[in-house]
Amino acid sequence: MDELALLKANLGINSELRDTYLESIIKSVKNELISEKGIDYEPDNPTHLMFMVDYAAWRFRNRGEGAMPRNLQYRLHNLIIHNGGDSNV
Repeated sequence: MDELALLKANLGINSELRDTYLESIIKSVKNELISEKGIDYEPDNPTHLMFMVDYAAWRFRNRGEGAMPRNLQYRLHNLIIHNGGDSNV
């Protein structure tokens, strides 16, 4: 299953009306993970994929405002640690 289909399933969206916006969120989240957090994002890694989907779903629901939920913070820190750490976080 591709990233867009998983994100739409997470959000309960069946139509294609928001696909362009959702694809932009996916690209933004992947860019943040790679460029800002120093994570070598691997879409074939289920841990990476599901974190990206959950993070993108949170961004869609909250428009990226407010503090990141603790469960996402915890998972992000684990990804950073498993990736060898990043001093920018």
